[in-house]
Amino acid sequence: MSIPPKDVSPEANSTDTSPAAEDDLLLEHQLCFALSVASRSVVNAYRPVLQDLDLTHPQYLVMLALWEQSPRTVKSLSAVLLMESATLSPMLKRLEALGFITRERVSGNERALNVGLTDAGMKLRAQALSVPGTMMERLNLSRDQVSELNRTMRALIAATSQD
Repeated sequence: MSIPPKDVSPEANSTDTSPAAEDDLLLEHQLCFALSVASRSVVNAYRPVLQDLDLTHPQYLVMLALWEQSPRTVKSLSAVLLMESATLSPMLKRLEALGFITRERVSGNERALNVGLTDAGMKLRAQALSVPGTMMERLNLSRDQVSELNRTMRALIAATSQD
């Protein structure tokens, strides 16, 4: 039994040249462009707010994860922050130098490193409580809008994580 050939007519292989398809290539219609600019803009808006805490934005993310659960292994932090451990290591060293965290080998597993909060790191959380509200004001967003943006971004993250 032979399989019929696929449609190889010119129409089957042509590209969509409709005005809508042509508009798809406009920079202003590119999701990647909007996300890239929005990401840089939001991180830049955080900068002066986080300076009061003596944190960079990536360090703030690490501290958020540790305020949720401490101690955590570097592997656990890497997974929750979706960062490579090689990217995390310099941040962790800086946070340790600032006195906010400790890094200690896991007993019985010399390859694993536990990251925990110091008293100063725990106290920093009280100062950080104002950051979300301040950022909502700076970005002119309501709590509901932030929740909706988070849901949308998490859906995009999930969609790009599928193989």
